[in-house]
Amino acid sequence: MAVRTTWKIVHSCGHEATHNLSNRPADRRAGYARWLEGRDCTDCWKAARDSDTESKEAWLAAKRAEEQQAARAWAEQFDMPRLEGPAKALDWGERSRHQLMTAAHTALVVEGSWDEADWAELEEKARSITRAGWWIDQRDAEGADVLELLDAATEADRGTENPFR
Repeated sequence: MAVRTTWKIVHSCGHEATHNLSNRPADRRAGYARWLEGRDCTDCWKAARDSDTESKEAWLAAKRAEEQQAARAWAEQFDMPRLEGPAKALDWGERSRHQLMTAAHTALVVEGSWDEADWAELEEKARSITRAGWWIDQRDAEGADVLELLDAATEADRGTENPFR
């Protein structure tokens, strides 16, 4: 006899729904069905999630403001130039630059073998990239990759007008 794949669940919100659990291993279906009973149905879960949009937006705005303040303080402390580009990209570019450079410092100096002279050289290269879009494009890069990324950007600049400024 095959383990059943369809379960009638009475969710914690009181709604009843039939769930096809055939995509789960047979030995995990009963446990998952019990877990579902302790949760709201999909419609109630979505309604609750969507009704809280205002507080999420407020939380996100506060988080972005905090990140922006940290990025500006960092840029001022380490004499980073203002970024250039469309107005809507400037703040995002500053946050991206700050996050990437902080990750690079952690990876290369704190956890790596770089000394302050090596780091100062990397900072100088970072100062030469003033296009906000470049920093935004690199936002998902690993901190350890920053030197290679900056080298590629500054090599592209040799002999031509700097597209990254």
